[in-house]
Amino acid sequence: MNRVFLLLSLLLAAPVAAQERCEQEDASCVPPPVAREFRGLWIASVGNIDWPSRPGLPPDSARRELTRLLDRAQASGLNAVIFQVRPQGDALYASEIEPWSEFLTGQEGVAPRPWWDPLRFAVDEAHKRGLELHAWFNPYRARHTSAKGPHSRGHMRLARPSLVRQYGRQEWMDPGEPAVRAHTVRVILDVVKRYDIDGVHIDDYFYPYKERDRAGRTIPFPDDRSFQRYQRSGGTLNHDDWRRENVNGLVEELYTRIHAEKPWVKFGVSPFGIWRPGFPEQVVGFDAYSELYADARKWLQEGWLDYFSPQLYWPVQQRGQEYPVLLRWWSEQNAFGRHLWPGNFTSKVGEPSRTAWRTNEIEHQIRVTRAEAGASGNVHFSAKVFLEDRDSLATRLSRHVYDTRALVPASPWMRVVRQGEPQVELRSGANGTLVARLTPQPDTPRWWLIQTRRGDGTWESTVLRGAAREITVNATTDRLAVRALDHAAVEGPPVVLRLR
Repeated sequence: MNRVFLLLSLLLAAPVAAQERCEQEDASCVPPPVAREFRGLWIASVGNIDWPSRPGLPPDSARRELTRLLDRAQASGLNAVIFQVRPQGDALYASEIEPWSEFLTGQEGVAPRPWWDPLRFAVDEAHKRGLELHAWFNPYRARHTSAKGPHSRGHMRLARPSLVRQYGRQEWMDPGEPAVRAHTVRVILDVVKRYDIDGVHIDDYFYPYKERDRAGRTIPFPDDRSFQRYQRSGGTLNHDDWRRENVNGLVEELYTRIHAEKPWVKFGVSPFGIWRPGFPEQVVGFDAYSELYADARKWLQEGWLDYFSPQLYWPVQQRGQEYPVLLRWWSEQNAFGRHLWPGNFTSKVGEPSRTAWRTNEIEHQIRVTRAEAGASGNVHFSAKVFLEDRDSLATRLSRHVYDTRALVPASPWMRVVRQGEPQVELRSGANGTLVARLTPQPDTPRWWLIQTRRGDGTWESTVLRGAAREITVNATTDRLAVRALDHAAVEGPPVVLRLR
């Protein structure tokens, strides 16, 4: 990690006195501020879009592929990955609730051989690289069109068939069934409890996108039974409003229950980028409010999430869906000041089609996002385009727009223990280096922000996982600044040392 890196074993050396506290009145003792910007990357497992490259890939190969993706994310200047762990009522992690995914092992319900836990591995490897990891769930889908094999006995389709609907070429857990919502919440909270994730993420698939029959007619979603049960219980909403309320209830409950379990785990949603045509006035296109029953504006206005990533999958100058126009409108709906991190269709770069984009379109979108005061980052779909470096995308982003380190924006509304000033003790290391022992106050931080200055006045920044307790400082360093970040990414006060 440049000139600052984590020691793998304790270095035994005599204490030294070649340092003193650096007073903030001395301008050379004030490290430059580190930018705050979310730079996220979706890693999709459904249909083996990004990872693993094929079902049944041997575990060693799957780990190498995942490591390559995380290495590329880090090298590209990103600071977070959103890792899909539940594409169709299954699991790419060890679960006692849902079966292993066929997209991982090649056969639903069959564990990887030799056994391993991809989510645990991904969390650990992401944190080693200074990357947040958010677990991405599809809340309702029971079978995707790319699935090949049969369901296993542990899948909802066979375990509780009355809750699953066949819809066109897909299967869908009925959002109108209270047991479906309870099951989804249980699945997600199980992951929150057992894994050291930084966030929970759900995408734009609520009620399904409309399917059509061979004659081109829209197939109605088959939820009459659950709607009639609602009416018999005294419900007064019409069919469409009832569907929206089912989705609203899931979003609100997830936000509340996740934070009750772990207040620092962020909850984010990435809905379709248009709420309704005509909002704002010049916008035309798909109506997610009436088609998917996703009242995404309500979730933002009620503060039922920590970050909001509307999929703004159009070019900056797309007439009727202009990126800056939609971004500004969503910003204006953000009553609670939650994070606004729009999703970008980065995989359009270099795709084999006549409508493919060039990298400069994504660079433009990032700059437009930075110019919008209510937004503070972007999320890129998907990882494959970075790995393939189409149109030099990963290379150019790392040089032009992600060329300096950025911390994830802080979430000060989260109830976490704030970090105090750490203790930093120095000892002599090998070849003229210094070994810094880090002691957090009051407890283990989420991250360390380490800033070092060379004799020529150049500062460098490195983010280390909070479990780190020692770092080695290069012999050319004359200033060392250390601060702890809590689980909400809020910085504690720094310790700055002058080294001689």
